[in-house]
This record gives sequence, structure tokens and C-alpha cells, in this order.
Amino acid sequence: MTRPTPPIELTGTDAHLATRVVDLPAGALAALRTACATTSVDLAERAEASRDWWPLAMHWSLAGAAPQVAAVVCSPVTTDEVAAVVRVCHEHHLPLTPAAGRSGVCGASVPVFGGVLLDLSALQGVVGLDEVSGVVEVLAGTFGPDLEREIGSRGHSVGHFPQSFDLATVGGWVACRGAGQYSTRYGKIEDMVVGLEIVLADGTVVRTGGAPAAAAGPDLTQVFVGSEGTLGVITRVWLRTHRVPGPPAMASYAFGSFVDGVEACRRILQRGATPAVLRLYDGPESQRGQGGDGTRCVLLVLDEGDPEIVDATMRIVAQECAAAESLGTDRVERWTHHRNDTSALQALTRKGFVVDTLEIAAPWARLGEIFDEVRAAMLAVPHARAATCHLSHSYTDGACLYFTFAATPPAVEVESTYVAMWDAGQRAVLAHGGNLSHHHGVGLNRHRFVREALGTAHGVLRALKGALDPTGILNPGKLGLDSPFGDPAWPATGPATGDATGATSEEAS
Repeated sequence: MTRPTPPIELTGTDAHLATRVVDLPAGALAALRTACATTSVDLAERAEASRDWWPLAMHWSLAGAAPQVAAVVCSPVTTDEVAAVVRVCHEHHLPLTPAAGRSGVCGASVPVFGGVLLDLSALQGVVGLDEVSGVVEVLAGTFGPDLEREIGSRGHSVGHFPQSFDLATVGGWVACRGAGQYSTRYGKIEDMVVGLEIVLADGTVVRTGGAPAAAAGPDLTQVFVGSEGTLGVITRVWLRTHRVPGPPAMASYAFGSFVDGVEACRRILQRGATPAVLRLYDGPESQRGQGGDGTRCVLLVLDEGDPEIVDATMRIVAQECAAAESLGTDRVERWTHHRNDTSALQALTRKGFVVDTLEIAAPWARLGEIFDEVRAAMLAVPHARAATCHLSHSYTDGACLYFTFAATPPAVEVESTYVAMWDAGQRAVLAHGGNLSHHHGVGLNRHRFVREALGTAHGVLRALKGALDPTGILNPGKLGLDSPFGDPAWPATGPATGDATGATSEEAS
């Protein structure tokens, strides 16, 4: 499958970031072309490959700029080609940014210092399916629909359905520690990964995992899950599957307050029930998308799988929601048909609105406080228009809160307003017991919060980086890690002056 067409076209080839772009030294381009048959220095291709769906970068794109532009794009089709490209970058000390579907919303695939953009979206295909064990082996550049179509024809499913399902790849799911909309039943991607193949910073290929469980030291697979290309390049993944389920069971309820709905979700999970979907919307989001009047909070419930387990789960849900108003199944049916539609957010961006989402996880005991404090902090930012919330992924000890915010600043204050709303919301989360991210990852946008969020544990991450990538070439400028190429220089204190076009003196060759 070729790369899916994004819902809106992003254009522009100027660089917005003011970072120092690393030029290709003599001989590097020729070496890259030898390493990878599909290597491009075309400016339009480089600019397109250098952006993802970070909402602020969409504003830059509409103004004719990419965040930054790589010097060259390499598109390998085998692990050997990936390893060869990585070895060239290691030898020439070139920044290397892995990317694939580029559906991320935090700037994780932005080549902050130029260099090489490693486009893994051609590294595609299901290698094999162990139907007895329920494990699929798949190449990292495989898009979600292709994976599900291939194994679905044999009665299997991974069950990982993020909102970006059509645009995201398996390697991206793993690299950014993603969550699907059915995660309360099947888990996040880290719960599905059995093993990985990774190319390290010097071009060495290693494999991790492979067993259902182990006690052979630390879990090396999980070292790379969520590492966003900073510790190695994921080229192959082994994932757990389950049998394709039958028709789902559905229900919906209305609560008088968001906290009442949260308590019902907590009781459901702590009784051992794990419905695939348990989505609770606050009043404004219920009014906007679930036909509410703004005073009630709507809970959508969907489960699938073995009918005996589903029946028991839905009975527990009904018992714990007995004090709420039952709304039937129509709302859930509508949600299943429109759950991946982001056109409204894109339309607001085109109109100059600042719009984004902030998703975090926290213990049940802290969710009510975080719900109040984050919305208040965001709404206190000048030009803020809205800060709403829903609960979308639940666990026995806590859940994910997903905030959507909007502002209408003057055009010259779009970026500063965006930064201010993120600073207000994210720091309110951290101050009241939440974590940095539940499933969108870190990227460039959250880079500035990582050390604050991890505290002294960030030293462990720095030590891993130093051991696995001592020259610092892998996706520099991310995860709060120091970079030998300089500081990401974002958020900027003044106007950006980055230059996108002259990335390599060898371009004419």
C-alpha cells in the first residue's frame, strides 16, 4: 500500500525553526545513495517528509513553512538498507530522524537539525502469522488497515485502532507508545508487543523478546517501545493477536456530573470488567457531539469478544450505571461511524483558531482535581475560548483524560498563545499528580517538559541514550535529551530565521 492521502494537504518549503541545519559533508550523499536505492534531495519531497500532524505545524504550513527540512530523504525497503543508511549517518555524524506514516501530533518526526529523514513507510508487509500462538510478524512501515486486512482474512485481529488508524504505521504505534480506541479491552500497544527488531545507532541489528513472558533481566523490548527513534530504529514487530470478534454490545448513559461518571468507570474497572470502549464526555463535549444539552455528561460503552464475557461485562456496566439515565445504543452506533473524523479541528485551524488536544493519565484519586485545574489554567490564558474534556482509556488504578482546547488570538499571537495554553495545561497536570502523556508521546512539542516530568529518573534515560547512541545522531532534539547539534530552539523567544532550501552542497550531483 502507498502512503494514504492525508485529510488536508500541507504545503510550504521554508523552515520555521531557527535551529542550525547540518549540511551533508563531502561524500555523504553518494554513500547514502549506495546504501539506499530510493534517496531524494528534491526540495518538495524533503519538505513533505519533514512534517507530521502537529497542529501548530499546520499553522506554519498554511503560512508556507515546514518546521524544518531534512537535507535528504532515504526510503529503504529492507532492514539491510536501514542498517546501511544508519551506518553512513554514524560515520559522517549526521542527524537521522526516523518517520513513516507521520500521523503524530507532537512533532516527533520533525528533523530538528536537518540531516537525513529515514522514511520507513516502504518497509511494508505481514511476514507471517502464527495462528496457534496468535502472534503476527510485521514490518514496521505497514499501515494499520493493511495489517488488519491481511490477518483479518485469516480470522485474526490485533485490536489496535487509534484515531490515526488509516495514516499510522505499526512502527509508529510502537515508537510513540500509542493507544487504540479499544484499549480498555486489549491494552495499549506496549501490551501487544511480543518482540522487536531494531537497528542501533552504529547499524547493528538486534532482536528482543519473543516469549509470552520472561525473567532474563530487564525487558529490553520495553526499552525501545516509546523511545520515538532516539535509541534505535524499529524495523520489525511481533504483535499479539486475537480472534476477530462478533457483533459488539453497546450502551450509553447520562450522568449529572463528570465526577459521577468517572466514579462509575472506576467501579466498573475495579470489579474486573474491561469493556473495549468506555468514553465519558463532559457537558460541553456531550452537547457538541452526543446530542446533550450541556448539563449532562454522556458515557459511551462498547464491548466485543466471547459472548459470555461480553454479557458479564455489560451486566456489571449496567449495575454501576444504575443511577444514571440509560440512553440506548444510537449514540454509540454514530460514534463507531465517525470516530476518526477530525475535519472540524482542521477547519478551525484554517480559520486561524489555535486548537489542540492534551492527553494524560492519572490515578482515579486525582482525576477530579486534574479535570478542574487543567481547564481553569487553560481558560485563564488570554484569547482562550474553550477547554473541554473526556475520559477515554481506563485501568484498575486510573484513567486517561483527554483535553481539547481552543483560542482565537490575533494572527501574530498564534504561536505564543499555543505555547501558553500548553504550558498552562501541562504544568497543571504535573502539579496535580498526572503524567506527561498517555498516548500521543513527546515529540518536539513536549520536549521542554520531560525533565520536569521525570525528575531524577531522566538521568536514567540520558544514560541509556549515551550508551546506545553515544554520538547523538538518532532523532536529536527530542525527549528532553541533550543534542550535540545544539538546542531545538523551540519555543522560540523571537522570530524564526531557519533556512530550508540549501541543505546540501552535493544536491546538484
